[in-house]
Amino acid sequence: MSHTTIASLKDLVTLTQSHLEKIKEGGGKKAIAKQKEKNKLTARERIDYLLDKDRPFTEIGAFAGFGMYAAEGGCPAGGTVAGIGYISGRQCMVVANDQTVKAGAWFPITGKKNLRLQEIALQNHLPIIYLVDSAGVYLPMQDEIFPDKEHFGRIFYNNARMSAAGIVQIAAVMGACVAGGAYLPIMSDETLMVEGAGSIYLAGPYLVKAAIGEDVDNETLGGAVTHTEISGIADYKFKTEHECLDQVKRIVEKIGAPQTAGFDRAEPRPPALPAEDLYTLTAPDNSRAYDMVELIKRLVDGSEFDEFKKDYGKTIVCGYGRIDGWAVGIVANQRKIVKSKKGEMQLGGVIYNDSADKAARFILNCNQKRIPLVFLQDVTGFMVGSRSEHSGIIKDGAKLVNAVANSVVPKFTVVVGNSYGAGNYAMCGKAYDPRFIFAWPSARIAVMGGDQAAKTLLQIQVAALKAKGETITPEAEAEHLQKIRSRYEEQTSPYYAAARLWVDAIIDPAETRRVLAESIAASNGAPITEAFRTGVFQV
Repeated sequence: MSHTTIASLKDLVTLTQSHLEKIKEGGGKKAIAKQKEKNKLTARERIDYLLDKDRPFTEIGAFAGFGMYAAEGGCPAGGTVAGIGYISGRQCMVVANDQTVKAGAWFPITGKKNLRLQEIALQNHLPIIYLVDSAGVYLPMQDEIFPDKEHFGRIFYNNARMSAAGIVQIAAVMGACVAGGAYLPIMSDETLMVEGAGSIYLAGPYLVKAAIGEDVDNETLGGAVTHTEISGIADYKFKTEHECLDQVKRIVEKIGAPQTAGFDRAEPRPPALPAEDLYTLTAPDNSRAYDMVELIKRLVDGSEFDEFKKDYGKTIVCGYGRIDGWAVGIVANQRKIVKSKKGEMQLGGVIYNDSADKAARFILNCNQKRIPLVFLQDVTGFMVGSRSEHSGIIKDGAKLVNAVANSVVPKFTVVVGNSYGAGNYAMCGKAYDPRFIFAWPSARIAVMGGDQAAKTLLQIQVAALKAKGETITPEAEAEHLQKIRSRYEEQTSPYYAAARLWVDAIIDPAETRRVLAESIAASNGAPITEAFRTGVFQV
């Protein structure tokens, strides 16, 4: 489906699903066939066998690496399949190397994705299961994955921190686990290995031969028998992958009940209004104004939403509701044109002084009451111009940013439309540590809209030419404008954002309620131990 045929948000969902189906093929049919020849399951088959069938699975980072590394043949899903699901009734993070993608080697985006998955487990106190089958660092790009703070070595730093925090880590070694990667299973609480397939060593047979002249085979060097009977490094060995995964299930079912953050939950009720309406409420190109309250009513229990300061600061909607029973505070950009308290017309999707002030106060209230926050982004930025500047828009925007940054209750962000400029920050974009951040297929994330950016960049180019005494024809100007716009539009797409893990997943709008409910449930396992403080700000 081309972008020219997209007439509705549902068309965008179909396009996203078609991309996902391709991503799920991993390294391709030939690579999968080779995996089968070795009597091994694929990463997705392993996860499917491990998880409870009657509970939802929320995949994280499926679009990681999308459209990247073309010269290397691509890196579908960043070479790692992962997400949050249930094992023996317990919500867990599951991380599986995809051996069909360059033998499970780590590209730069693989490292970034795995660190994000550990971050989610650490923030929400989720048990994390590693299904290990990796050749280690992708050597042609080692300088982009090996030495820096947020590179490969940070994985083991996080292993240590999670262990100290009491977060259960289980490693099932179902293939190669080499070099520095060998520390991951050993720094986990329990290590399981599959005979004849799993191997753990700092250096493989070829490197051992080159380094010390010793001839040794793979199994003798670091196979399951070696590590369960001689070194004592591994705790269990199994003949088949299924037996290994069954043991993971048995370990998880015996984990003690977690502490909770104590977020309020009532008996869940479905919305009174259908989720199907979400496909037609907004435009696929975000060009149409709409009432954000109507969108919220398709997400909350009973479609009941209690607005906070309803008649003040109308370009941001704030209020209380429940999502699958969980009490939440919702902060959302109002996209319809509204009238201010002074009778002035205000543009939808723009943050004005009064709306920034209202949202900051609402965030304080939710922290006081220990109510998780949900941000629904469709924002073009803060209001500009002399009137806004004289009214202190920067000061009021700083109040909002301060409240978001210092919030101690979990924050969850869904980019439903535009996410531009400082509005992205104020509405809890990636830089402001949302526990989870999701995007609809209609999301656009950038410093400003494509048209504005293209015209701004063109003005700069034209001015530079004039400074040199050169001129540009209207035709050449139009051609330049189109080139800039096309490049900018590609970079603002949700696929571009998801490929770089600016968002955790691109979701079907109809799945928003379920995805948020699972995210809130995950966050409830991490008690809040920090007091809410905002620090210094101008009043």
